[in-house]
Amino acid sequence: MRLGEPQAEACATRSGFTLGELMVAAAAREILDGEWVFVGMRLPLLAFLVAKRLHAPRAVGLYENGVIRVDPAPEMLYTMADPPNQRGATYCGEMTRVMSLLQQGCVDVGFLGAAEVDRHGNLNSTWGRRDGQVVRLPGSGGAGDIACLAKRTVVLMAHQPHRLVERVGYVTSPGYGTGGDWRSAIGLRAGSGPAAILTTMGVLRFDETGDAYLASVHPGVAVGQVVANTGWKLRVAADLGETPAPSAAELGVIREFDPEGFWTRQP
Repeated sequence: MRLGEPQAEACATRSGFTLGELMVAAAAREILDGEWVFVGMRLPLLAFLVAKRLHAPRAVGLYENGVIRVDPAPEMLYTMADPPNQRGATYCGEMTRVMSLLQQGCVDVGFLGAAEVDRHGNLNSTWGRRDGQVVRLPGSGGAGDIACLAKRTVVLMAHQPHRLVERVGYVTSPGYGTGGDWRSAIGLRAGSGPAAILTTMGVLRFDETGDAYLASVHPGVAVGQVVANTGWKLRVAADLGETPAPSAAELGVIREFDPEGFWTRQP
């Protein structure tokens, strides 16, 4: 049987945390102290708060709408434009000022989502299919800039075979292109690119050729279930581990800022 999101959610909940809380904790651990972080929407909003509180107090949050925060917002955020994120911000100005920090090489890590991701970390958020029809999706926003110019990116996705595909139907935001030295060949920063894909089943990382492999599985998820729900022949790390469960401290921060589970308890 293939493990879908409801089953994965149930497995995590029985362990005292939800799948959403596990993903927030995993995303927070991708942020290092002192880094400049393009925070993004949904779960990364919480992940930045967790990192700031627990292990990365000197991290700086950048938001695509023109906000920069050294101190995180003191209240729950539903969008990056919410008043609590603007009140008391270190900087609150034009979008172009914040986006220009990417061009200057200041951004260490950016969080991204998309409709599709492929084995080389390329993202599609421009075209999709619904009920057999091709539909126009929201598009890049600033994701293309972040994917090209941040030192590394982290992708958060639902793990479904029609979303993790051999090759995306349209490259909105580039990962490692066709693999190898593709990024350097087209003039992007050497060593930049996707660092991880955090899915609802596990964590994928990338080898030196830019090819994704399974690095860890979430608690209660079998390796075969991850492989069966991936649209290419997914390699499994020899030292495959289990994604660490959220600590009591991580859960405390998550539930402090999202007490109703708006982001972390939805299917």
